[in-house]
Amino acid sequence: MSGESDDSASDAVGSPEAVGAECETVEVSVGDRVENVATVTLSRPDARNALNAQLRAELKDVLDAIEASDVRVVVLTGDEESGAFVAGADVTELRERDSLEQREASKRPRVYEYVDDLEQPVVGALNGHALGGGCELAQACDTRIAREGAKLGQPEINLGIMPGGGGTQRLPRLVGEGQAMKLILSGELIDAEEAREIGLVDEVHPEEEFEDRVYDLAESMAEKSPLALEFAKKAVKASSRMELEQGIEYEAELFAHLFASEDKNEGIDAFFEDRDPEWEGK
Repeated sequence: MSGESDDSASDAVGSPEAVGAECETVEVSVGDRVENVATVTLSRPDARNALNAQLRAELKDVLDAIEASDVRVVVLTGDEESGAFVAGADVTELRERDSLEQREASKRPRVYEYVDDLEQPVVGALNGHALGGGCELAQACDTRIAREGAKLGQPEINLGIMPGGGGTQRLPRLVGEGQAMKLILSGELIDAEEAREIGLVDEVHPEEEFEDRVYDLAESMAEKSPLALEFAKKAVKASSRMELEQGIEYEAELFAHLFASEDKNEGIDAFFEDRDPEWEGK
């Protein structure tokens, strides 16, 4: 990903909506529901949003454009016509690959790392089934809200393979080793409520409340300093990737960096003046 956020980088990459307009399997809107929030909608309705090469490439392009933009929060979801968040990887592509071809396809960063490493927080809006690669894509999001009726799982074992998009690593960190083993080794699917109970998703809501809750949460994040959002996300991610003492040192370093920002002064001034802060992302 670009890692750039200035105007020149944004111009070079193109706006998220302009990049999305060139895509066939990914749609992008910015600010339609909430200011500074981008909605990224995966759209392969004929294949229930299965992650083929085209969708993966287009999603990477869109996320590059978002990272170089003023967007503060991303909502990642599937289109309603597809009837799924992501039903899995494209099995036809998997059948045609040999070991060498799969090694090439597995080179990082993949879409999972793009979502995981994005500077902006990503809210996974699971409006349908999230299976296989779709469940792994959901795990790469920073928080997950599911709609009632959605099912989640890692059914790769039924095809004689195993999760290969980070599921054997991210899933145990979310739900514990035992629950991860159960899901991965059995291939069983679970409903959204059970997924919430074990920690795979954070909230479950009925259809009539689902979108409102997703965008209420996204708005509560988007109201914050983009620098603070970026650094806080990095620090929390580090908690499962570093030893405790190393993680605390990393947190302290990020915390100190924010004290060199204009946003830190603006936030404290706004607090004392009893007004809403005007963030500059600097």
